[in-house]
Amino acid sequence: MDDATTSAADPAPLVRMTGIGKRFAGVAALSGVDLRLFPGEIHALVGENGAGKSTLIKVLTGLHTADTGAIVLDGAPVRFSGPQQAQRAGVSTVYQEVNLCPNLSVAENIYIGREPRRGRLIRFRAMRRAAAGLVARLHLDIDVTAPLGSYSPAIQQLIAIVRAVDLDARVLVLDEPTSSLDSGEVAQLFTLMRRLAADGVAILFVTHFLDQIFAICDRATVLRNGTRVGEYPVAELTHKDLVAAMLGTALRALDEIEREHPEPAAETRDTPLLRAENLGGRGNSVAPFDLTVHEGEVVGLAGLLGSGRTEVARLLFGADRPASGSITMAGTPMPLRSPRAAIAQRIAFCPEDRKTQGLVLDLSVRENILLAAQAARGWSRPIPARQRTELVLEYIAALRITPPDPDIAVKFLSGGNQQKVLLARWLVTRPRLLILDEPTRGIDIGAKAEIQRLVMSLSADGMAVLFISAELEEVLRLSHKVEVLRDRRLVAELPNDATLTLDRLMETIASGTVS
Repeated sequence: MDDATTSAADPAPLVRMTGIGKRFAGVAALSGVDLRLFPGEIHALVGENGAGKSTLIKVLTGLHTADTGAIVLDGAPVRFSGPQQAQRAGVSTVYQEVNLCPNLSVAENIYIGREPRRGRLIRFRAMRRAAAGLVARLHLDIDVTAPLGSYSPAIQQLIAIVRAVDLDARVLVLDEPTSSLDSGEVAQLFTLMRRLAADGVAILFVTHFLDQIFAICDRATVLRNGTRVGEYPVAELTHKDLVAAMLGTALRALDEIEREHPEPAAETRDTPLLRAENLGGRGNSVAPFDLTVHEGEVVGLAGLLGSGRTEVARLLFGADRPASGSITMAGTPMPLRSPRAAIAQRIAFCPEDRKTQGLVLDLSVRENILLAAQAARGWSRPIPARQRTELVLEYIAALRITPPDPDIAVKFLSGGNQQKVLLARWLVTRPRLLILDEPTRGIDIGAKAEIQRLVMSLSADGMAVLFISAELEEVLRLSHKVEVLRDRRLVAELPNDATLTLDRLMETIASGTVS
């Protein structure tokens, strides 16, 4: 898979970003990133969480100013001071969450802030006539007099695009526009995208759905860890090539990585610890699935960003209400009402974003560790002071939290030690099932190795673990079996035996079928 290069037959790029660098609080979000957008092309921007996609978009559209690098638009250097300046230059963005007013009409949303006026009065008839002409030109069947809120999210996305087109957009950035759309709505959006590309608009399409990239895009730029892996003609890519580039295993042999296969889990018991049957999320979060987890078993969830990994975890923990299905714990039906119900069944969940969804950064190590145990006990029955001290010191020592000061605020700890504090919080509750969503993301190698050893130790002691990680080597190293998700569906269950190689796992993620 070779990086695309410019040939004499190529038109000049409408947008050329070169050497873009951006740092936040000393941390590099982008390092020397290049991006080219050609008129009349649909260009995919892909990468996992933290790859730098959002930061690059914000630099292009003026929300952030690049620390290094340059942007050239239609042959002229530009440096936007904000989104409005970018829009005036012809660069418009439509985000996943439509930023319009549902109580206003379609016409009012299209022309909000730009209404035709006679003096201080808005010319509503002229505005509706212009809006009707615009949607007709784009072959859309939309009543511009109806309230925006009366239309589905898909139609609202189209209306947001119509507004961008009327702003004379030459570059249209679509940031995850299909994340909440069904297949029919996606097809409708793609039809409009093709019409706009045919009119010469350069479209930057950000998505985590692989099939959509191959269905609609001409080129793809892959980012990983704030750097550009490469730019590729989509017609020359395979699904496996793209997965490999995103996950960092491209350009090397995809043979079996060096690892020891986990010892078989104690899963010969007739009754699993947890059994989910036909469990499905509301909306399009995740399709109904079956899943069993036994005592002492580490079950890996593998898939790309947006495949449904976190949605499965949240359903099992009661953080999201299901649309269908049931859960039993040790053969007993479990209510699906809330996380409190899951905690009562001794299910623990360490979320992916430890800083905003897991820890209370201004509280101390002691207070963070004791939160879950005190919540399970009830706030009217405080844990005795001596027991609190013993528990906190026990887990600071067991997880080697540094510095070993229970009264230091968590915000002053390193990422790895913050993750250990979050783990300690749940281990204090003595869970039967521990759900870990990206527990080693953003931490150093030493802390990562410690957490991996802890998972293996907990499993050996009989605790069940549901382990989510974008690092497939890590999933293979720890899991007894791997559940593969793709496009919000559980598509395969793979025993982690000698036949399961990294190559085979990636092929399953890419194709959705067991090879």
